[in-house]
Amino acid sequence: MLELYQAEGCPYSSTVREKLTDLGVSYVAHNPRRPEGDVRNERTYRAMQDVGGRDSIPFLVDTDREETIYEGDEIVDYLEEHYA
Repeated sequence: MLELYQAEGCPYSSTVREKLTDLGVSYVAHNPRRPEGDVRNERTYRAMQDVGGRDSIPFLVDTDREETIYEGDEIVDYLEEHYA
């Protein structure tokens, strides 16, 4: 399962969402905070930090491959390598 920690209005998150859609890959989107940094969902925000250790979005968790990836371009590259 793919989990994307992202923010609406974040251009990097948008790029990742577009790639996931282009590839036809299902994923779960989490919105822990706004692009400016204001926390929207405390529980999701804590989960993001527990899993990845950083306050950075977008953040992709691939539970099947036990991989975590930060940075929009790196996530897109990962998706192309493993899901295209």
